[in-house]
Amino acid sequence: MNNKELARLLRSLADGQISVDDGVERLKQLPFEDLGIAQIDHHRTLRQGVPEVVLGERKSLEQLRIIVAAMAKQDQNILVTRLDNEKATALCNQFPEAEYDIDARTFCLIQQKTKITGQGKILVICAGTSDIPVAREAAITARMLGNDVEELIDVGVAGIHRLLARQELLNEAAVLIVIAGMEGALPSVVGGLVAVPVIAVPTSVGYGASFGGIAALLGMLNSCASGVTVVNIDNGFGAAFAANRINQKKN
Repeated sequence: MNNKELARLLRSLADGQISVDDGVERLKQLPFEDLGIAQIDHHRTLRQGVPEVVLGERKSLEQLRIIVAAMAKQDQNILVTRLDNEKATALCNQFPEAEYDIDARTFCLIQQKTKITGQGKILVICAGTSDIPVAREAAITARMLGNDVEELIDVGVAGIHRLLARQELLNEAAVLIVIAGMEGALPSVVGGLVAVPVIAVPTSVGYGASFGGIAALLGMLNSCASGVTVVNIDNGFGAAFAANRINQKKN
């Protein structure tokens, strides 16, 4: 329940359109709902402007069924991240209107039309095709949170002319999420080309000495370009959430 829905409920109660008992019934699950295996934070939309997001990794299918069903009753949009294909297929059978992105491993159940509330465009850039899963997770998350998102793929520093040819697109963005593995140089390059926040995401893509993304992480943390902020390895979701907060209009 968001601010507008709560205001509508209170007006209905004040106007006598619903009874006190009905109002209590609708409000009693507002702070959180104890499901035994999870406590769903239904109050998060009021506090933060977006509903709780479910991490699908390490949850059983039965746990996911219970959690998604409880959230669906609130008539809100639902995003499940890090969900494998087998569990996603079962959930999509239960919720046929949902969509699963196999690259991003995201399950999206849209129950309300997503409104664009971001003040500008978020541009998601990835260095190589191997970085697409993290880039897609970031892009889908940012869209679910109400942002205009564009994606630019395979423009890493091994062929920097591919990036430089898109300078106009870089200049149009309000926030950039830049994703790279290997030595993690791309965010530094982008950070030197734009005047807006850059959120760098190291990926676990690379050969032996990349140490599962640690080399890229350290490279990004030591960026000489101003305005580059770094999230954890493969954390497209975290980057998108941070970009959303930067991009949202203030009330």
